[in-house]
Amino acid sequence: MRFGLQLGYWGAQPPSNAGELVTAAEAAGFDAVFTAESWGSDAFTPLAWWGSRTSRVRLGTSVVQLSARTPAATAMAALTMDHLSGGRHILGLGVSGPQVVEGWYGQPFAKPLQRTREYVGIIRQVLAREGKVVSEGPHFPMPYSGPGATGLGKPLKPITHPLRADLPIWLGAEGPKNVALTAEIADGWLAIYYTPRLAGMYDEWLDEGFARAGARRSREDFEIAATAQVILTDDPQAELDRLRPVMALYIGGMGAEELNFHAQVYRRMGYGDVVDEITRLFRSGRKDEAAAAVPDELILDTTIIGDEAHVREQLTVWERAGVTMLLIGVRDAAQFEQLAPLVRQ
Repeated sequence: MRFGLQLGYWGAQPPSNAGELVTAAEAAGFDAVFTAESWGSDAFTPLAWWGSRTSRVRLGTSVVQLSARTPAATAMAALTMDHLSGGRHILGLGVSGPQVVEGWYGQPFAKPLQRTREYVGIIRQVLAREGKVVSEGPHFPMPYSGPGATGLGKPLKPITHPLRADLPIWLGAEGPKNVALTAEIADGWLAIYYTPRLAGMYDEWLDEGFARAGARRSREDFEIAATAQVILTDDPQAELDRLRPVMALYIGGMGAEELNFHAQVYRRMGYGDVVDEITRLFRSGRKDEAAAAVPDELILDTTIIGDEAHVREQLTVWERAGVTMLLIGVRDAAQFEQLAPLVRQ
């Protein structure tokens, strides 16, 4: 099992030490560095800027949001990044949710599975460069022939020859149908709020995708990159208390109350009543009470927190569950020094 550095997306201001963290990640033996986007900073620009300091680590997006760009524009960014990095790019994609897609990008959210399949198919065409790129749609017709079309559009091939036709595409997916689609059409799964306790359930979803006609990968060459906090500490309770408000936000405040994909993940883990209570408190403005309602075991299901012996033991558990990479956030150089021996292990 390898390690990836998850830089995420920016808050109100750019992070002050991200460049140092990227350099430290490469020196510590991390396999990859990832950036993300929501409705502020984008994913590609920071990845290129900070990635220029590196020579070995893979450079990935976790994730680029489908509705932010047309598939051709995303393919252009990916093939450009792959050239600039010497073949080290991983294109991580995700559909986001209806509040962001329709509220920020001004695009319809309907049929996310169908849109994802079509989107990835167009990107594959661009990267293969075997002919002019065409798509019958219905979501991304190329050439466009809908309302307002001039009729002058024509199929094109990318001017730039992609460095790798098989540039890896990983998908962020949370539900059973999304995970099965990921196993069918992608090269890896970006799993958020993964728990080894449910590895058998995830395997069923993945195996459904691997078994489909034309599946791109098999279990043997498919990557599972799970996002997880890995915290070495002699005071795990303090870290749990620090994470409680974050979990309350994602479980109770993200997305719409009737459609919160993160909340659905924890319902599948068996925390339905807890999710309801956190959501009720958070949506009524009682955020401190919502955080207090987050139980320790819910956090520990999807994180690794404890002393060195406990962390080493849990890393083995996650690896045996099928995780090929842990994507972790690192605050500073001191945390890298703590983690370096575990990474090299």
